[in-house]
Amino acid sequence: MTLSILDLAPISSGKSAADALRNSIDLARRAEAAGYRRYWLAEHHFAPGVASSAPAVLIALIAAATSTIRVGSGAVQLGHQTPLSVVEQFGLIDALHPGRIDLGIGRSGQRRAELAAATPPAEPPQARTVDGLLIPPPFDFSRLAKHPHLAHYATLLQQPGAQTPDFAGQIDDVLAFLAGTHEAHAVPGEGADVEVWILGSSGGQSAQVAGEHGLPFAANYHVSPSSVLEAVEAYREAFKPSDDLAEPYVIVSADAVVAETEAKARELASPYALWVRSIRTGAGAMPFPSPAEAAAHEWSREDVELVKDRVDTQFTGTPSQVVQRLRTLRRVTGADELLVTTITHDHDDRVRSYELLAEAWDRP
Repeated sequence: MTLSILDLAPISSGKSAADALRNSIDLARRAEAAGYRRYWLAEHHFAPGVASSAPAVLIALIAAATSTIRVGSGAVQLGHQTPLSVVEQFGLIDALHPGRIDLGIGRSGQRRAELAAATPPAEPPQARTVDGLLIPPPFDFSRLAKHPHLAHYATLLQQPGAQTPDFAGQIDDVLAFLAGTHEAHAVPGEGADVEVWILGSSGGQSAQVAGEHGLPFAANYHVSPSSVLEAVEAYREAFKPSDDLAEPYVIVSADAVVAETEAKARELASPYALWVRSIRTGAGAMPFPSPAEAAAHEWSREDVELVKDRVDTQFTGTPSQVVQRLRTLRRVTGADELLVTTITHDHDDRVRSYELLAEAWDRP
């Protein structure tokens, strides 16, 4: 199947991190049975509603609970770890689950300073539709990146005085440790059969590094839908064939909620806007609300604009409706795979959403 899953191990309101982790293990087993290709875990910190703070640990648990589905990171943030520590972690997992582990790498920890220093354009681009795919105006991340909470958290994620090296050099080190060409040897890690991916939200350094190293690339429509076309284009333009990859290979992420009826899907997805608002106000992802809790929130015009790009690009509806929109996303971006992330308050609804999507995806 050309569908994969991105899981944040979401914590629902009234539930615990332990509940979320058990739900992720259960969902991974169900995803394997449904035929999904990959099951990726995100890395998030200081978020009351997200339990995926240590993806390598959770990947090991899920790999042990499944047998065939590929399991990986979407993504490990190299701004918070050294290349050696990442290779050792994933080499250890690969030693027990060879040939099933994906090492997805991102640079969001390094990108924060760039975003904080960015100057918003005087006249932001307007929303546009490209061959049926909505490309909304870009969200101004600079204000969020300057939030004092995030600056403080950044100091907690690294040792005092630590300086993160250039991302391209870090990727060189990761690949050298895996290949055994580094002056030092990572044990476990050297020779590990992990698939290295680069994740990116724009046409910047991540896309360039992925292309120049001949690595597969994951482009981010579900968080940064305004720049997804720029990201995949930059990657393909920079691509150079490698020993592992002769041609560019792209996976594109999307938010989706599927139910038997459109009304039910919209009800299940209704807390999403409030959840995104919690992220974009700098509070960190809140425990995912119930539809009733979300309905009680009084929305200001500023709140609506704050989350509009994310809400408008979430794929919500019946299986046929969501499949049609996902196929549009795949066609317009030229994606080889799609990486679907679904969050609902009740775990059974999330499982059912993925099952309905898988059943409908391969129908004529």
